[in-house]
Amino acid sequence: MNIIPTAIPDILILEPQVFQDSRGFFLESYNQRIFTEKTGLNTNFVQDNHSKSEYNVLRGLHYQIIQPQGKLVRVIAGKIFDVAVDIRKNSPTFGQWVGYELSAENKLQMWIPIGFAHGFLVLSENAEVIYKTTDYYAPGGDRSILWNDPDLDIKWPLEQPPIISAKDEKAATFKNAEVYE
Repeated sequence: MNIIPTAIPDILILEPQVFQDSRGFFLESYNQRIFTEKTGLNTNFVQDNHSKSEYNVLRGLHYQIIQPQGKLVRVIAGKIFDVAVDIRKNSPTFGQWVGYELSAENKLQMWIPIGFAHGFLVLSENAEVIYKTTDYYAPGGDRSILWNDPDLDIKWPLEQPPIISAKDEKAATFKNAEVYE
C-alpha cells in the first residue's frame, strides 16, 4: 500500500498494491496491520456501508456529532468525486476541503478521520461506494452541511445541477452547522 498525502494532512489517499494478469486482478482492500504501519493510525472499524447512485447524484456533506465516524471510502463500480471538509473548530485547516476522484479503475481509497464532513458526486453512469466506519450510525447525531455552501466554495465537477436528497436540500450552512470543538 502506498500512502499519498493531501493538502489537509489528516486526509490520506491509499493506493493498494494491485496484482493484475490476463485473468483480472487481486488486491487487499484492507489489512489492519498494514494500515496501522503505513498510516500510524490504530483504528477499529465496526460497520461497512454500501451505496449505489446514478450519474450526477450528490450525497453530502454528512457527519455525526454523536458517535462521530472516521471513514475509509472506496469505489467498486464507476467513478466519484469524493470530498472531505475539516469541521474541527480548533484545526488550522478548519473550513478547508479536499476532493479526489476515486474509481473502480484507479482503486484509490480515501481515509477521512473524525472531525470531517463527507460527500461525493457520481461522475459515471452509476457508482457503487463502500466505506468502513469507526462507529455505528447514530440517527440522533446525523448532521449535514449544504453541498454548495458559498463559504466552503467546493469546486464540484458539475455539468448541471446535481440530484440531491430532500435531507441534503435542507442542510445547514457552514456558518450555522454544529462543528467539532
